[in-house]
Amino acid sequence: MQLADHPSRRRLAAALDGLARTFRGMTARPDEHNCECHWGSPDELRLLKTPDVELDPDLLRRTWQAVDWSHQAAVLRRILPQFARTLVGGEADATFGPEDWARAFRNSGWREWPADHSGPVWEFLHAWWASSLTDPDTAVPAHEVFVLCAEASHTVTPWLADWAGERGPLSDRRLAEAVAEWEYDLLGDDLPWQAWEYGTEMRDELSAWLIDHAAPRLRASGAPAGLLNGIRLLGLTEEDRWTDPQWPGYRY
Repeated sequence: MQLADHPSRRRLAAALDGLARTFRGMTARPDEHNCECHWGSPDELRLLKTPDVELDPDLLRRTWQAVDWSHQAAVLRRILPQFARTLVGGEADATFGPEDWARAFRNSGWREWPADHSGPVWEFLHAWWASSLTDPDTAVPAHEVFVLCAEASHTVTPWLADWAGERGPLSDRRLAEAVAEWEYDLLGDDLPWQAWEYGTEMRDELSAWLIDHAAPRLRASGAPAGLLNGIRLLGLTEEDRWTDPQWPGYRY
């Protein structure tokens, strides 16, 4: 199969097209403003109030990064098609992480938008997440896409459900990579990223899913013993974990 014909890639392209159609013509509010010293010039602000004009990468970054917009939802609608393409292409500023990218979604209250607006956002997130698990040629690691989806939506539940439904060598490899990335923090009873809300709940749900679902799946796929041991230790509590003979020696 040619990569261009990969089903998840076609779905993601369709989701990006859906964002472009849905938010075509959107602008920031006429009364929107921001600090010239810290955000940008009046001419740049006028661009946000002009529909369908491509923003240069630095202006796009300053726009999604800013948290002090008066009408955050309108600003996100204005930039969302371009912002989504930038994220998928791995072109977002590398000094920021997926939880930072997700903040623009969270601050907009997008989940409360009417269904004809929130629906395409949900589909984009699900399509990107599926692509990160099944497309061998993705620009952003699957575990980072997971963090963005979880933080943007305030929950890990739908993304874990999608992961459980995606079976195959590549998806299993993405799972092993994520466990290796997250193990240290989870064994220290921390979420492996900076959560803006619900950090404890997401940590507990993620750990339980790894114990119940990921462990047998990774065992069947031949994952390294050390990786499986890390998940086993997640099932222990407090001193039992840290005094286990196979504790990896982490210090917190």
